[in-house]
Amino acid sequence: MAKFCSLADAVAENLSDGDSVAFEGFTHLIPHAAAHEAIRQGRKDLTLIRMTPDLIYDQMVGMGMAKKLVFSYLGNPGVGLLRRCRDAIENGHPRTVEVEEHSHAGMANAYEAGAAGLPFAVFRGYRGAGLAAVNPNIKSVACPFTGEQLAAIPALKPNVAFIHAQKANRKGDVLVEGVIGIQKEAVLAAKRAVVTVEEVVENFADVHPNCCVLPNWTVAAIAMVPGGAHPSYAHGYYARDNAAYLEWDKIAADREAFQAWMKQYVLKAAPEDFAGRVSHLRRAD
Repeated sequence: MAKFCSLADAVAENLSDGDSVAFEGFTHLIPHAAAHEAIRQGRKDLTLIRMTPDLIYDQMVGMGMAKKLVFSYLGNPGVGLLRRCRDAIENGHPRTVEVEEHSHAGMANAYEAGAAGLPFAVFRGYRGAGLAAVNPNIKSVACPFTGEQLAAIPALKPNVAFIHAQKANRKGDVLVEGVIGIQKEAVLAAKRAVVTVEEVVENFADVHPNCCVLPNWTVAAIAMVPGGAHPSYAHGYYARDNAAYLEWDKIAADREAFQAWMKQYVLKAAPEDFAGRVSHLRRAD
């Protein structure tokens, strides 16, 4: 049964040093506020799992929180590099980081295997690609029925998954609309799941038939954080802040500029600040 609480309590009660953790959202509903709270609480030695790591993982890696990254496509979407991640990987600053790179298909299948309680994922993939040469967790297995050689990778089963969603009802069920990505599978694969939401409502009314509803028994904690996906977008609430992604490239390029930004906008900030960040971006899709 989902527990309603503050974001600070949700992170403190569910994320520990050394955990494997997924902050998931595919271009949409990325849980920035939750990641910032983890940074404020000083979590360390984390294995960060994510399809398309972007700004939040650049920030967490730059703050020395990560010992390992499990990912597919590492970059600032539409802009270029993740400069803090690159500095850690190439120069060991502020610490060395182990990397385990997969394709999008590999990550999606691994989450699905974890959600199904399976030990590994099997699928067609990585043919002609060089990832297997640098990732020992990419194996090959023969189909017992046809003999076809297929790719196999370990299931993803994070200690905790964080996602952002539009709504939760009073019972603790969570509604996700728009681009869903792999959030549902990440929640089901994880031992614990924490959800930040734009609002809490009595009931879900007039929802799209293709929406995703996560029942309360899949979620450990829910925190209401309006604007909590900024600078990514929340369908029906606010648009993507493209300027913030462009600006981040300049901020992250310099170690001192990065630390100054983190001090002002993360370490000294609060979850409620996110509502103000999206005030000029609000819209109705």
